[in-house]
Amino acid sequence: MLHALERLRALGARPAHEHRFLRRWLAGADPRIATGRQEVMWPKTVEVALSDILDELDAIARIEHTAVSTETGTRLLLRLADGKSVESVLLPRDGACISSQVGCAVGCSFCMTGRSGLIRQLSTDEILAQVVVARRADARLRRIVFMGMGEPSHNFDAVMEAIDVLATHGNFPHKNMCFSTVGDLHIFDRLLARTIKPAVALSLHSTFLNKRSELVPRGAKVEPRELVEAAERYARATTYPILVQWTLIQGVNDGDDELERLIEMFRGKYALINFIPWNTVDGLDYQRPDIERARHMSQRLHQAGILCKLRRSAAQDVDGACGQLRARAEDGSLLTRKAN
Repeated sequence: MLHALERLRALGARPAHEHRFLRRWLAGADPRIATGRQEVMWPKTVEVALSDILDELDAIARIEHTAVSTETGTRLLLRLADGKSVESVLLPRDGACISSQVGCAVGCSFCMTGRSGLIRQLSTDEILAQVVVARRADARLRRIVFMGMGEPSHNFDAVMEAIDVLATHGNFPHKNMCFSTVGDLHIFDRLLARTIKPAVALSLHSTFLNKRSELVPRGAKVEPRELVEAAERYARATTYPILVQWTLIQGVNDGDDELERLIEMFRGKYALINFIPWNTVDGLDYQRPDIERARHMSQRLHQAGILCKLRRSAAQDVDGACGQLRARAEDGSLLTRKAN
C-alpha cells in the first residue's frame, strides 16, 4: 500500500485522491468506481495506472484455502507474494483476526505457530491486505483483533502503522481494534504515546511466573502481577478495559490455586477475562479442560465481581488452531485432506 501511494503521488494524485483510494480499497471495494457526485475525479495519468496498481495489491495476499467452522467462523490460509503463508479468521459478530508475523518467536508451548519460530515480519501492506481480504468476504466487518500468527509487539511499527491507516481511512474506531500481546513493562507506555490507541489484550495464561515462563518461554520474565498493573494503567488512561486472554489447559492452569490468585489480582480491576479452552494441536500432550470445570471457574469469578467470559475455541471442529492450516499446507497434509 505504501508503494502504491508513492506511485499515485508520482502520477499526480493529491491527498484527496489518496484518501479516496485508501478508503475504497480498505472497504474491499473498487477505487475505480465512483460512489457519489462529490468524489474527486482521478487525474488521467492515475486513471490509466489504477488497474495495474490494484493487481499488485491483490497479489500481496491471496486466499489459498478456506476452512469453514460450523460454530466459530471461517479460517483463511493466505498465500503471500513471496510464497510464505499466514492465517486470518473471520469471526462471528463482524470481526476478523489478523496475523502480524509469519511464525512467532515467543514459542508458547501450547501453540502450533510458536513451534515454527519466527520466519519473518509482515509488512504494513501485508497486514492491511488481510483486512481487505476479510472485508471482501464480509462487508459488515467492523472489528479487527491482532491475535493471529505472531506477537504484535515484536512487529510494533508495522502493526501500529496499519492501525493508524485503518482508523484514519478504514472507518475502524480505536476501540474496535485490539492489539494482543504477551506483554512487557514497556509496551503499554509505547502504546500510550501513540495518537491512535487501540484496545489491548494481555495473553496471561498463568498468575505464577514460573508456570507462565513454561507456557510462554520467550515472553518477558516479569511477574504477572506487574503486567496486570501496567495493563490496567493503560486501560484507565484509554477507557477501554484490558482483555485478559487465558488459554485453559486441563491440569495446567485450571486449578484452584490459579482461580484464587485471579480473584485476588483482578478484584476491582478494569478488565475482562476471557477463558478459552485449549484448541487441540497434533503432537502436543495438553488436554482440553472439562467444560464443567471451565464453567465453574467463570462462575466463580463472576461471583467475586470480576467480568469473565467463557469463549469457544475458534474452528475447533476443523482442527483450526492458530497455525494448523499453515502447518498442514507446509507438510502437504492439507492437500491430502482436500483430496479426500
